[in-house]
Amino acid sequence: MKKIQGFLIFICLLLSACGSNAPTKAFTQIRLPLGYIPDIQFAPLYVAVQKGYFRDAGIQITFDYSMETDITALVGANQIQFGVVSGDQVLLARAQGLPVVYVAAWYQQYPVSVVAKSAQNIHSPSDLRGKTIGLPGLYGANYIGLRALLHAGGLSEADVKLDSIGYTQVDALARDRDQAVSVYTNNEPVQLRSEGYSLTELRVADYVQLASNGLITNEKTISENPDLVRRMVKAFLQGLADTIADPAAAYETSKAYVENLAQLDPVLQKQKLATVIELWKADRLGFSQPKAWESMQSVLLDMGLLTKPLDLTKAFSNAFLP
Repeated sequence: MKKIQGFLIFICLLLSACGSNAPTKAFTQIRLPLGYIPDIQFAPLYVAVQKGYFRDAGIQITFDYSMETDITALVGANQIQFGVVSGDQVLLARAQGLPVVYVAAWYQQYPVSVVAKSAQNIHSPSDLRGKTIGLPGLYGANYIGLRALLHAGGLSEADVKLDSIGYTQVDALARDRDQAVSVYTNNEPVQLRSEGYSLTELRVADYVQLASNGLITNEKTISENPDLVRRMVKAFLQGLADTIADPAAAYETSKAYVENLAQLDPVLQKQKLATVIELWKADRLGFSQPKAWESMQSVLLDMGLLTKPLDLTKAFSNAFLP
């Protein structure tokens, strides 16, 4: 009996030793720059981490919130493999020879609005004529969205007065410094209404379809490791689908990633999430509409930010969607 027991112990020790030396699954390390502070709008990414979708895809992901990072330049130079940027940045980068490719649409609707107090009687883009409009500056999504809205109303930049105010749109409108402000649809309008202001809102997406925020990579990664791109896209879209399906659970998950979210006004934060979810919804998540890219290119050409049309088929791809 003692010999049998000793043999069993030996076998257990041997199996344990073999297990400790067994190769572990190698994970691809991905640093994903987001260009903004931790926020409830990134809930799909937090859900994808929490539910193990990135882990199941063989990806160890780290979020980089450095706002000063030039994401398209880093991805274009293959210093990092993925980033989250808007469609205008993709086209501007490609015009400079950076081989970035947009591989999954996150926002199906461009997330910029122009809002004003109801007393201003601004109900259509043409009503902006002669108005002073506050915006962070003559750059970025707020500016491009505003220019698209002006064009939809038959106006040019010369027909309005633009006021570069940084990210102080809420205060500028509240104190009547500006008659209207260009803002992110899921942020400032929600905040202003929560503070009791009666607003009129012109959503860019109601007038023109533009390529908005999404996941980019580069031609080198696509060529050398298309499976990584496919796995990255799949994990992200799983998190996106779950967030849309269950916002309450996504909100709770986000508390572990957004500092002080639990201390912020839950009604306001949940409303922000509900608003942005409407901008994400689509019959097929991640799908890029060619029309949105054509419209974006037209806006950039009209603004003089592009000097000639690009080959849009190289700027985006739906080939990596599940």
